[in-house]
Amino acid sequence: MRLTQRLLLGAFIVVGVLAVVMVTIVDRQLTNRLRDDATTFLEREAELVGVLWQRDAQAPDSLANAIGAALGRRVTLVAPDGVVIGDSEFDGDALRGLQNHATRPEVAEAVASGLGSSRRPSPSTGDQELYVAVRVPAMGVARVSLPTASIDAVTRDARSDILGAALFALLAALGIAFLFSRSVSRPVEELRDVAAALADGDLARRPTLKAPGEVGELADALKELAEQLSARLRALEADETLLVQLTESLNEGVIAVDATRMVVRINETARRLLGSRAPLPFPVEDLPRDLALREALQGAFDGTVTEGVEVVITGRTLNITARPLSGGGAVLALFDLTRVRRLEAVRRDFVANVSHELRTPLTIVGGFAETLVEEDVPAETRRGFAERILGNTRRMQRIVDDLLDLSRIESGGWVPNPQAIDLASVATDVFAAARDAADRKGLALDAEFPADAASVYADSTALRQVLGNLVDNAVRHTASGRVTLFSRRHERGVIVGVRDTGVGIPKEHLPRIFERFYRVDPGRAREEGGTGLGLAIVKHLVEAHGGRVKAESEVGVGSSITAFFPD
Repeated sequence: MRLTQRLLLGAFIVVGVLAVVMVTIVDRQLTNRLRDDATTFLEREAELVGVLWQRDAQAPDSLANAIGAALGRRVTLVAPDGVVIGDSEFDGDALRGLQNHATRPEVAEAVASGLGSSRRPSPSTGDQELYVAVRVPAMGVARVSLPTASIDAVTRDARSDILGAALFALLAALGIAFLFSRSVSRPVEELRDVAAALADGDLARRPTLKAPGEVGELADALKELAEQLSARLRALEADETLLVQLTESLNEGVIAVDATRMVVRINETARRLLGSRAPLPFPVEDLPRDLALREALQGAFDGTVTEGVEVVITGRTLNITARPLSGGGAVLALFDLTRVRRLEAVRRDFVANVSHELRTPLTIVGGFAETLVEEDVPAETRRGFAERILGNTRRMQRIVDDLLDLSRIESGGWVPNPQAIDLASVATDVFAAARDAADRKGLALDAEFPADAASVYADSTALRQVLGNLVDNAVRHTASGRVTLFSRRHERGVIVGVRDTGVGIPKEHLPRIFERFYRVDPGRAREEGGTGLGLAIVKHLVEAHGGRVKAESEVGVGSSITAFFPD
């Protein structure tokens, strides 16, 4: 029930009860007062009748008739023995037929005390009458009666007037109560709506009323509360934004778990490392089910700090740190060691590969050198040993040169100076360097440069080194057929590549052929003089231009290695 309705109902009940009480009291008081006044009037009239009776005692019935007519009352004269000797309403036989009145209450009381009264139906007429009797010395009892219908009529009229006034007062009170309730309920309802809007998060709502007294003070207090809530919410939002930006900018994954084992915060790094995309909050059971991770988390819930635990989750090597939070919960920090461990593995492989690549020619050089120390070695054999030493020395020199070039490119010590280069002139130089090896195998060297891709925007030296390495690789791994240097236009640059008809590369080796010292067939590659670094150098040179390399091959059909140079 609304406030206006409650106020109206309360006012109706209060005013209605007051009206009923007032009508009841006034009705009772008026009835009693009219009865008392009527009794007093009748008493005086009865005394007057007694006085007149004493003066004219010869004809009591005529006297009763005359006085009754004058007063408009029923006048009864009763002898001391109770016999009615005069009555204004009965004459003759009717008078003589009246009962003895000695037992009438008012008559008996008048005989005993001088004055008596009663209200009762008249045995003679049957009407409700008010009787008052007085004792008349030496004469008997004089009685005057009045029908109560007249008194009741006055009471009924008065009661009707009072009820009408009460009804009018009730309606007026309800109207005033309605106006008052509206004046009270409207501000309260507005304050209620504003408070509800604030509770729902609409902090822009403000009370608009201006009222004196407590309601106005409440409106001012609510307005101040809304201002403080807005200010605090803005501060919290700023802190939240700063915290999110800080956690998202970290290279470490951060996970916060509350006391109910629900993940309440996780940054993007942690989601990427753990492969989690569940919306917050979510239970810790949705995290990867790694034993070390769960033990670190449980230890944090038990109040134990866990640091430096290294695990492998979703193919990544992670370092886990778990700390308990005050009040329950835990925070986990995840540091990705995958790149570090991969670099360590690359370094180990690199050292092992370099050692392996240099050990073979050094062993050969050392062995032949020891032999040449002997004085009895024939001149022809000495010459052969010297050529072998020279060949392996040159191979080691190429390895060292390639390593230096690769190191210089990777360290940023070399920066390309791109310019428009005519591919036909570069192809002429590259083919000239590979012509002898190609002729020994009977290979054809071709160039295919369409008009829209006849030039490329690249560093001249780098481009010659890239294409030279690709052609050299193709010639060394192609037993017959042809090696083709080609280009084609790309929407953002030019693609240059080398296509051969060699043995091809199995698909499982394609992703790794640009790694240092990686060989599909190590023994054959060394026999043909490769250093294992050519394609790695090609990859780094092309990427230094902002491009990329790609290898495609089919075993027994041939290979195609391309390099994209952006315009």
